Amino acid sequence: MTLRELQIFYELSNTAHVGEVAKKLGITQSAVSLAVKSLENKMGEKLYDRIGKNLLLNERGKYFKLLTKEHYNALLESVSLFRKDTLLGELNIAASRTIGDYIMPQILFDFKKLYPDVSVNNSTKNSQEIAKMVEEGSVNIGFIESKVKFKNVFMQKIGQDELIVVSSDKKLAKKSIYIDQLLDKIWLLREEGSGTREIFLRNIGKYSTNLKKQLIFSSFESIKRVLYANNDALTCISRICVEDELKSGVLFEINLKNFVFKRDFYLIYHKNKYKNRLFLEFSNFIKGYFMDN
Repeated sequence: MTLRELQIFYELSNTAHVGEVAKKLGITQSAVSLAVKSLENKMGEKLYDRIGKNLLLNERGKYFKLLTKEHYNALLESVSLFRKDTLLGELNIAASRTIGDYIMPQILFDFKKLYPDVSVNNSTKNSQEIAKMVEEGSVNIGFIESKVKFKNVFMQKIGQDELIVVSSDKKLAKKSIYIDQLLDKIWLLREEGSGTREIFLRNIGKYSTNLKKQLIFSSFESIKRVLYANNDALTCISRICVEDELKSGVLFEINLKNFVFKRDFYLIYHKNKYKNRLFLEFSNFIKGYFMDN
């Protein structure tokens, strides 16, 4: 099989429409179809389901992609070595909510400006989900906000974060308060598996069983919308997520006596991950960002 055939295979795995792939690669649709047939002949079986004008990976095609993706990226890297200062390839990453929604967008934008030929596919999940994806091999690198226990996942600390309790009730911002004075409030919490939720509940210890009024949300934006409209609601959230709201006076930080919520940010990857040039460049770029901020 040729590098061109593999390139077409991976492009079709992301965009099933033959015409779009042909346009992107600057070739004819017939050339795409011929490359697919050639690859399937060499493999001795069909890799796609033909549905209308689309070619959708079948079960064998998905398995072939899983087995060959790392090797394909290594081939692209070997080609790029002959092109000075050029970085090529594709990364699949996943980041937990705070990192994914409030930190990662600017990092990805800056990285793309430096390396326009690199494709980074980014998804946002909670920490436990990301660790599972890394262990299963569906993402190359994960960025999470709490420690996880997966035997094949390597963790590296890259930064630190501060969590604070906030409310839209300005009166609460004027004094220091014990947590047992706030137990009758409605607490807006993230779902199971969230690093933010885990750090908060673990730190307040025995008081966590007394938070009878809870609402669970999967995103910080939903939590903030509820906070804006209801001054009897509270949440524990990363300072990064509410910097603008604190400055504008929409939300207020509550000084919670005897509690400080700190946590680490981690970069994670599979222990058996092949660390090609793209992996190393991106990892170092991320670490540099956190060191500078």
